[in-house]
Amino acid sequence: MHSTFLMLLFCASGLNAPVPEEIEAPPPNIILILADDLGYRELGCYGQEKIKTPNIDQLAADGMKFTQHYSGAPVCASSRCVLLTGLHCGHSLVRNNWENGGWGEDEPEGQYPLPGGTITMARMLQDTGYATGVFGKWGLGGPGTSGAPEHQGFNTSVTVLCQRKAHNFYPTHLWKNGEKMLLDGNEWFKAHQKIDKPLPEDEDYYDRYLGQTYSPDVFLDEALDFIDENSKKPFFLYYPSPIPHVALQVPVEELNQYPREWDDKPYLGGSYLPHPRPRAAYAAMITHLDKEVGAILDRLEQHGLSDNTLVMFTSDNGTTYAGGVDHQFFASTEGLSGLKGSVLEGGIRVPLIARWPGKIAKGSSNDFPSSFPDMMPTAAELAGIPFDLPIDGESLIPMMTTGSNPQRTHDLYWEHGDQQALRHGDWKLVRRRLGKKNQETRLFNLATDAGEKKDLSEERPEILQMMMKRAITSRFPSPIFPNKALDSLHDQQ
Repeated sequence: MHSTFLMLLFCASGLNAPVPEEIEAPPPNIILILADDLGYRELGCYGQEKIKTPNIDQLAADGMKFTQHYSGAPVCASSRCVLLTGLHCGHSLVRNNWENGGWGEDEPEGQYPLPGGTITMARMLQDTGYATGVFGKWGLGGPGTSGAPEHQGFNTSVTVLCQRKAHNFYPTHLWKNGEKMLLDGNEWFKAHQKIDKPLPEDEDYYDRYLGQTYSPDVFLDEALDFIDENSKKPFFLYYPSPIPHVALQVPVEELNQYPREWDDKPYLGGSYLPHPRPRAAYAAMITHLDKEVGAILDRLEQHGLSDNTLVMFTSDNGTTYAGGVDHQFFASTEGLSGLKGSVLEGGIRVPLIARWPGKIAKGSSNDFPSSFPDMMPTAAELAGIPFDLPIDGESLIPMMTTGSNPQRTHDLYWEHGDQQALRHGDWKLVRRRLGKKNQETRLFNLATDAGEKKDLSEERPEILQMMMKRAITSRFPSPIFPNKALDSLHDQQ
């Protein structure tokens, strides 16, 4: 009887016990991996047949591949500015590469700095409680300037601040949270050298152009530490790798995963550094980046964070034409026209892979025309941040999570030097050599002509006129990066 009374009392107390409040799930983590000069078809999941990228290919198999994604610009600094501010290069501050110094050892470092108070993606997330970290190549302000990452919303930063310094993967130093970080075993040497004849491929050759500490390895170690330190709170990890931007430099032991028969002649240098096996070196660099992606994904898994993390992988622009890179051998931009520096598709169409387990369908793809200005509103929606800033992009979360492909509400726009391009729907306007006697204006329909082979400007004058008007109203002049040809059109409005 006593035991029965206790059981009844226990059951009765259970009926009246307070129901614990539902624990609110933490906001998703965000990891944005940015390759440097990686071409549209240089990953296996985008059709590459020679270069091994198993981890990135698995990322695509576990998530979504965007087939019509665009960088912010065809060169580094302006593209990164678009990425972090959500403003395309008709509205953004940085519209081209700008140098603060020369190539000497003690020259001032850095590109045009973002001003203090700039609302970057990192600052937006930091202000709502995210831990923010950047590890890799920066390019938006040198040491001690307002543009340095510690002044642009990043709690933790380990970067090569200056793009010129990034031309050598064995620099003497990096910058960690505003302080110079010396790298063991690395001595300064010119990042652009030319030799008259091939050197013997032996230790002497590599001793000239390598050091002890490979900077991408430092960035990876620091990024993994950042995940470890912030595994209990929401974080934004921006990983702008310097790979595969030239110079061709990779640890020697990684070359032999690719055939010696690939390289029938060495690259003697001139623009960037010489290399005896340029094709193998380029492929090995991309495979090195792939291993870094695998390490980051493994670290997420170790902390049980994979399901609550959106991982995105993209590139700042298309494949380069310089430094011994053989884009034809690798079919880096097969089916597309142009390379880095061009507003044609090969210069700006880049991979975008997104993985968010349980939210993004495995092995899916989407041909929504997306671009770098979309990244900031995407991060805002993911983090639950009300977003009412002037912006040139739109959140990709609906496309990622439902597979939908709606009509874009924002045109895609680029300008670089004497070039301008605008995409509206499937139509693309390309204007080149502006302000010169041989300037050209062409119109393409990308739905049927991704290679931009057939100019429709004469056949469809009404579309051309519409696109020209949209291009004119898509920009305003920049006093910092003046563009006479485009600014004069703005003045005529």
